[in-house]
Amino acid sequence: MLEKRGAELHLEEEEVRGKVKQSFFSQYRCGSLLGSGGFGSVFSGQRLSDGLQVAVKQICRNRVQQWARLPDELGPVPMEIALLQRLSEVGGHGGVVRLLDWFEVEEQGFLLVLERPPQCQDLFDFITERGALPERLALRFFRQIVEALLFVHAHGVVHRDIKDENIVVDTRTLDVKIVDFGSGARLKETAYGEFEGTRVYSPPEWIQSQSYDAVPLTVWSLGVLLFDMVCGDIPFERDEEIIKATPIFTRRVSKECQSLIRWCLSYRPEERPSLEEILSHPWMEGGEGEEGGDLQEDHSSLPGQSL
Repeated sequence: MLEKRGAELHLEEEEVRGKVKQSFFSQYRCGSLLGSGGFGSVFSGQRLSDGLQVAVKQICRNRVQQWARLPDELGPVPMEIALLQRLSEVGGHGGVVRLLDWFEVEEQGFLLVLERPPQCQDLFDFITERGALPERLALRFFRQIVEALLFVHAHGVVHRDIKDENIVVDTRTLDVKIVDFGSGARLKETAYGEFEGTRVYSPPEWIQSQSYDAVPLTVWSLGVLLFDMVCGDIPFERDEEIIKATPIFTRRVSKECQSLIRWCLSYRPEERPSLEEILSHPWMEGGEGEEGGDLQEDHSSLPGQSL
């Protein structure tokens, strides 16, 4: 939280840093490594006061791409902390991971304490184990994700790295949460000229001109994600395929679902739907009346529920 600004602050800084470090390790216990990526590592954890299962994300200072300022903090913090704190301050959303606490720890960078369902699995592993998902289950997941993104955008945040690895499934309830805002930014109406997301989920305009707008980027990545769910793999691997913007369906997929995917994967950003238009698409509305029954059937038939 503090940066050295002269010899007179050195002692004070060390005292504050020591208290922060002690504070984290007196409140939480870290467990096994859950995963790692370009922005840091995530560990299982436990809150000592009540045994709550949490995820602890460690971010090294030298890996932080974007910094932000927070009230009452003397030094800058990773943008991810600022974005998650903003979403938590407005009440949070069931489809967005909640930041419970954060610390700066000397020699370890920043530690983010995040909620974690007791039985969860990221959507990448979920699809890898089960293969292509039934459309009814894909619809259930997809609707939750789009609704969560509406909340995120409404509060001035854009995720910029929507993909199966950043969606966590509660394998008991089949509820999902968006995680990892490490590539996120403050939402703006003008174009972005930087991108730290995943290239195979990025749209043609980024590949060709290194520029994009927030909503068309998000909608393109949603098209890739929905294709991934119903076909078992992403539609594009190479830049030439992304620019061509013509998904080839490898499995039997309903015409309505194909229509939505192709709309999201429109080559021209202005021709893609808004998030609201996605929710009102016929395929999205088709399962409304049967969702309870579909959930019961899909849930009972899924293997590996004791994850």
